[in-house]
Amino acid sequence: MYNGFLRFSPLRKYLKFKSNRKGNFPKVGFLTDERLRELEKTLGVQIYKREFFEQALTHRSYLQVLDAPNSNSDSNDEEKEQNKGIKYPSNERLEFLGDSILGMVIADYLFSLHTDFPEGELTKMRSWLVNKNSLSIVARKIELDEFLMLSHSAAKSLEQGSDSILADALEAVIAAIYLDSGIEASKKFILNSLLPVMLNKNIMVDTNFKSILLEKAQSEGKEIPRYEVINEEGPDHEKEFTISVYIGEELLGTGKGKTKKQAEQNAASEALKSIINY
Repeated sequence: MYNGFLRFSPLRKYLKFKSNRKGNFPKVGFLTDERLRELEKTLGVQIYKREFFEQALTHRSYLQVLDAPNSNSDSNDEEKEQNKGIKYPSNERLEFLGDSILGMVIADYLFSLHTDFPEGELTKMRSWLVNKNSLSIVARKIELDEFLMLSHSAAKSLEQGSDSILADALEAVIAAIYLDSGIEASKKFILNSLLPVMLNKNIMVDTNFKSILLEKAQSEGKEIPRYEVINEEGPDHEKEFTISVYIGEELLGTGKGKTKKQAEQNAASEALKSIINY
């Protein structure tokens, strides 16, 4: 019966799973020998298969450039002819893998360091270390942004402080190191190169101001904070929202942001400053 179940189960192939690190990693060509050495110096790792890292540094917006007839890639004419018709992937699959590796290494670090901390505290600390803001700070610190391949519009977003592009690329690079050199190499990179920056006092604080404001309101028996959009301006791709936060009818703070979520966090931050000097 057990064998009969496995015969038709999608789990069957996973029980026979063997690591396949080849996958779809076509050579793009922008990591020349010189750029590869620069990247090795930046990351502090030795790179064996550059295709892993080319994919890790390829934002989805750059695929438009690669698919263009007159691509500006650093590949020579012979490589371009060989690569003609190849479907290039972005760094999103590597980001998925790197996110899991990073979470595991940081969880192991916190679990081993803080032996008397409950699960809730460890979860909160991990979220401080691996959120988009923290990862983008680390990525800029190690100058990863100098190696990213982006479209013109994505590069402009990066210049304006987009966190997600850098954070996603850093997670993808962690996966590339894992595929290229193994789990110990990726763990060493996280603990020796990234963690010291993550432990900066400006990162190791709770920046979920909405959650803090909610907890304070509930502890004092007050109503749940209410957020209202009071203004939207700018074109669709560059919207700016202005949001106010109220408890009951009392206005506690107002914040602006490129997304509603960001504006709400800024409003909550202002509210906390006004009531508890947070």
